[in-house]
Amino acid sequence: MDTELTELLGVDQPVVQAPIGSATCPELAAAVSDAGGLGHLAVTWRNLSETRRAVERTRDLTDRPFAANLVIDEATTQRPTGEHLAAVLDAGAPVVSLSFGDAAPHVGRIHDAGGIALQTVGSAAEAEAAEAAGVDAVVAQGWEAGGHVQSEVATMPLVPRVADAVGIPVAAAGGIADGRGVAAALALGADGAWLGTRFLATEEANAHRAYRERVADADETETAYTDLFDKGWPGTPHRVVENETVERFRAAGEPATGDRPGEDDVVARSPDGDPIERYDEALATPGVEGDVDEMALFAGQSADLTDEIRPAGDVVADLVAETEAAVVRVAADRE
Repeated sequence: MDTELTELLGVDQPVVQAPIGSATCPELAAAVSDAGGLGHLAVTWRNLSETRRAVERTRDLTDRPFAANLVIDEATTQRPTGEHLAAVLDAGAPVVSLSFGDAAPHVGRIHDAGGIALQTVGSAAEAEAAEAAGVDAVVAQGWEAGGHVQSEVATMPLVPRVADAVGIPVAAAGGIADGRGVAAALALGADGAWLGTRFLATEEANAHRAYRERVADADETETAYTDLFDKGWPGTPHRVVENETVERFRAAGEPATGDRPGEDDVVARSPDGDPIERYDEALATPGVEGDVDEMALFAGQSADLTDEIRPAGDVVADLVAETEAAVVRVAADRE
């Protein structure tokens, strides 16, 4: 399936694995890229040496294009974006995606290194600003998406608005987990689909099994759009699977930060033994010990379409086959 996005990225299929935080790893990114999509690393909260190692390891695992994502809101990340971008480019990432901030100061540097720049947006106005800054493609992220969310607009109205507003390729994100969703995104004017929740529930994802299984078991009504898990990234809305932490917060009348139930509870510990408090934005990776079910279980409304943990390459193949079948079905219905 050739689109303007596949031509830009040099990939075979219009399928992008979203940068799903600490659940990303070289093995996942390489598996998606080898299957014809675009794999992705989220590197913002890695230190510079860890970032370089992750990019270099991905390069060792695949000779296909892949991307690295940076959150560019330095007030949140407490990391100089310029230094982190230099590490990503020096290590050889061919595609860089930027989110939660202004891409303009960084696009020229990406292009000078021979890279491709993507920017996540939540409105047509943001898309126009990103195009003016020189990015090569935009990602229109609807509010159905899991993890941290940039938009209050649903994917279906957002994507055509963005597609009409810019003259560069558009990837659609939010609520997409199967080929029907990819086909719908293409019909809305997008040039590809950006999927996170579906790739979270893969064998290669760096996610705790209890977390992956909870996502696979959830249905479309069991996610919450909230700013509840704000320890570490305050003030940014996100979507999570509902759990006891969310339920206790609601039962208490949704009090302000500082007055929430169990505010200082340590619910789990990281692989290094660091405490993970209730309302931390930490993602449950395989080495986490404790009550994983009470942590931030980031997932989108497409969770109900994510009912099985499978190899990432198989997921890409299924998405392509399902998309082609959906397109054929629509064409046949019109005859």
